[in-house]
Amino acid sequence: MRERGSGTAGEPSGRRARGELESGVLAVLWAADGPLTARQVLGALPGDLAYTTVLTILSRLHDKGMLVRHREGRGHAYAPARDEASDIAARMRTLLDRGPDREAVLGRFVSGLSAEDEQVLQRLLTGPGQDRPAGEP
Repeated sequence: MRERGSGTAGEPSGRRARGELESGVLAVLWAADGPLTARQVLGALPGDLAYTTVLTILSRLHDKGMLVRHREGRGHAYAPARDEASDIAARMRTLLDRGPDREAVLGRFVSGLSAEDEQVLQRLLTGPGQDRPAGEP
């Protein structure tokens, strides 16, 4: 009998990376109508994760400032600290800040956009409030 995680090269071990679990937990919370308990998150995730694994991921996300929590019974209920679009935008800014040549990174990003995305970006850049003189709110 093979132990969990002892697969050979190229054979799946059945384990997921922590980042994948965190992403899954965040997706569940973003899709929810309100805060969820660890048991509710566990029930919404695919696979057969241990309850303690979900608690650990929720705790880590809370410690990173990605979740807020409040007391509910003997435990906590969790909710995202920001919406999904804000989270993705923050990650994009972090990646952009890591690059040594910001203009090159932005250029490559824009050149890879679809025509529809280019139109959206152009509209956002030239939309209302973008044509005010400097210094005006």
